[in-house]
Amino acid sequence: MRNFLLLRSALLLVLVTSVALAKDREPVSRNLYLSDSPRDEVRPVYVEGGRVTVLRFQQPCIEAGTKMLGWEGRFEPVGCDGKRVLIEPLRDLEPEDRFLLLVTLEDGKEQPFTVTAREGRFDHQVDVFLDLETPEATRRRLADAYLRERTLEEENERLRKEQASTNHAYASLLAGGESKNTPFRRESKWRVELGGAVVDIYIYSARKMQRAAVLFHVTNRELDVPWKLKEVQLSAMLSRQSYEAPVRTGERKAFALRASHAEIRRGESGYVAVVADKSAFTSEDGPVHLVLELFRHDGLQQAVVLLDHRIVEEKGTH
Repeated sequence: MRNFLLLRSALLLVLVTSVALAKDREPVSRNLYLSDSPRDEVRPVYVEGGRVTVLRFQQPCIEAGTKMLGWEGRFEPVGCDGKRVLIEPLRDLEPEDRFLLLVTLEDGKEQPFTVTAREGRFDHQVDVFLDLETPEATRRRLADAYLRERTLEEENERLRKEQASTNHAYASLLAGGESKNTPFRRESKWRVELGGAVVDIYIYSARKMQRAAVLFHVTNRELDVPWKLKEVQLSAMLSRQSYEAPVRTGERKAFALRASHAEIRRGESGYVAVVADKSAFTSEDGPVHLVLELFRHDGLQQAVVLLDHRIVEEKGTH
């Protein structure tokens, strides 16, 4: 059986992969500030199979009092090396997996952590601070506060620019089911079913405005967990590629993205809208076709759309 479904028109091709792998998680280092309050929640530590996560404390740990419950067959034995605790899962965990780690420090305090996984990232090193009055803890907290403030400012600036973006405005209308209030004309519609979800794919063009749009109508038909959008990628096809060749992408391209729902529960539907203008269909060598890839929360490639560059050109100009 072929690994993808191939549907072709004069302007586009839709592919759906039967198997797609999630991307490698990105290692991160972070600071964790704990208090002596009994109400303080048990903090998570995120790990990845075959990678070592280091918990670094302000004082040495006691090996006899440092243990993980139910680790057999899933982890290497937890290591206690001075002020460091080493965690290494033998294979990847699922986000719903939970293991209780108890760390006993030199002063007799016992600190619990939840060892689990998350999408996209894992903890390379976590510096744990219990005494928040030390110079190092104070310096780290100030640095973290500055980073949060800077990140918030950058996000606000990004949102401000997006709000002024024509492409984002059109994407918002499409995701809200208001295609009739946009200049887009529907070119084609396809339906694909994969991994418990049904996706209706609508291809739009606005040739006089040199824009194209793709609207995904996602229905969670059989998934027990909510369908969530992980990522959308828009890339140029390599110039030597043809529609009949396997999909391999090159340069990343800019686009506007809007989704109607943060998550889609079983039996419900939602929209994901993508809008791109002619600049995305051009390169130093001239016009290029584009590959639009839709990934859901578990890394599955839910759908792929190939767009011919002529979709943003007025008829009769080629």
